Amino acid sequence: MKEKIHNNIQIKNKRATFDYELLDTFTAGIVLTGTEIKSVRLGKASLVDAYCLVERGELWVKNMYIAEYFYGTYNNHSARRDRKLLLTRKELKKIEGESKNSGFTIIPVRLFLNEKGLAKVVVAIAKGKKEYDKRDSLKERDDRREMDRAFKR
Repeated sequence: MKEKIHNNIQIKNKRATFDYELLDTFTAGIVLTGTEIKSVRLGKASLVDAYCLVERGELWVKNMYIAEYFYGTYNNHSARRDRKLLLTRKELKKIEGESKNSGFTIIPVRLFLNEKGLAKVVVAIAKGKKEYDKRDSLKERDDRREMDRAFKR
C-alpha cells in the first residue's frame, strides 16, 4: 500500500514580486540529481539571484542555490550548477518569443514538491519595475497593513 507524501516544501523568491511585474507563469519540472532532491526535501534551497535562459531550445535555470547534502559523499553536487527545466514545446516557444522582447526576463518564482514528491519550479515572464513602481508597491503594502490593524481593533 502506497502512502501519500505530504511535503509542505515551498521555497519562494520574495524579491521577484518586488523587483519585477510578473506577466505570465508556467510550472516546469526540474532535472535534479539524487543529492539535490534530498537537499530540496530538507528545504535547503534558495531562488534569490536565480534567472532562466533559453539555450538551444531548452530552458535552463542559472545560479539557483541548492545546498550540498550533508550525508553526500564524493557524488555530492555543486551548489550553484545550471539545471534543466522541463516544459512542453508550445510553452518553450511562447517563453522564448516573450523573452526576446526588450525589457522582459524569465525568473523562477517558486520551488515546490508536488503530491508525487517531484520537484517543480514556477517560472514567470517578468518585466523589471522602475524605482517609483517599487515605492508605490511599498506604500500600498504599508497601507494594507494599516487597514488590517484598524480592522482587527
